[in-house]
Amino acid sequence: MMSSIKHYLAPFIAPIALSALMLSAPAIQAQNITLKVIGQPLATGNIQKNREQPFFEQLAAKTGLPITVEYKPLDTLGIKDTEQLRIMKAGLFDMVSLRFSQNSRDEPALIGMDLVGGSPDYEKSRKVVDAWLPILDARLQKQFGIKLLGHWPFGPQMIFCKKPITQLSDVKGMKIRVADQSMAKFLELVGATPVPMAFTEVHQALSLGVIDCAVTGPSSANSAAWSEIVTHQLPLGFQMSMNGYGISLKTWNRLKPDQQAKLQAAFTELTNDIWKYSKELSDDALRCNEGSDPCTTGKKYKVKTVPVSEADIKLVGTAIDKVSFPAWAPVCDKTNPTCSADWKKTVGPIVGVK
Repeated sequence: MMSSIKHYLAPFIAPIALSALMLSAPAIQAQNITLKVIGQPLATGNIQKNREQPFFEQLAAKTGLPITVEYKPLDTLGIKDTEQLRIMKAGLFDMVSLRFSQNSRDEPALIGMDLVGGSPDYEKSRKVVDAWLPILDARLQKQFGIKLLGHWPFGPQMIFCKKPITQLSDVKGMKIRVADQSMAKFLELVGATPVPMAFTEVHQALSLGVIDCAVTGPSSANSAAWSEIVTHQLPLGFQMSMNGYGISLKTWNRLKPDQQAKLQAAFTELTNDIWKYSKELSDDALRCNEGSDPCTTGKKYKVKTVPVSEADIKLVGTAIDKVSFPAWAPVCDKTNPTCSADWKKTVGPIVGVK
């Protein structure tokens, strides 16, 4: 009896099954998401090369999510590092490896976690960043439609000069490349002339004598071959050069809650790893720049390391209360009236600003 029924229904089952498959195809396709990603510039070196790019290339396999990643380093796109927030807001990309200080003119709150004198080393910087992150994330979501998935530092930002220096005060009268206004204000305090400039333009500017010195991390200076031009490095940390990974809310909201959790977990693991890797790179690059061993991650040069004095450490330590916060607060309050008050409540106790 059963076999005769199956035989009778056979002509109808195949079309029905085919129709069901066709109906389900768009639903399956709709789950696939292409992520267009702006990465760090190739010129920034090891973090981009050894951590960031491999992570995005393996993201689908690592998370098991139905995504296709189209990862492009910033300097292969013809986009300036100061334009990232505007490009994300326009919906041209889904994710960004966001350079905080470079985009602070569009959103001053980005500098709140990296004011000069507030984050001189990794331990203190992590506390500052974690305290400010919820407020910054809410701000970026509201103003630019970007949700932050994590943060990490390039490392202590220091001065590299092509002219001899023996202490911080020797930069008086020199033209120094900076990435944000916080650093610019501090250098004005010590008598230098700050020159805002994109990272990718610095090597040529140093070569041509447009600038005398430049501020960046030791690993970035080595990777970008600044160390073949400069003669002196002063290993005195001013900031940590914070970066973060942001995803457009439109793309984020297309993901199911369990998919969001998997993606967030992957970025948390990545950024925790970069914090450790950044410290290793910075220590090694300082040795590489001066031609010392061990040098395992960079190229050896012959840059002279200037001893850091207690007076210079003290001067940088006073910067946040005397210069960087007073200069930044009204700028941030202009775009967000509660900005500096929020910062004092969350970050102030950590850095000693009341």
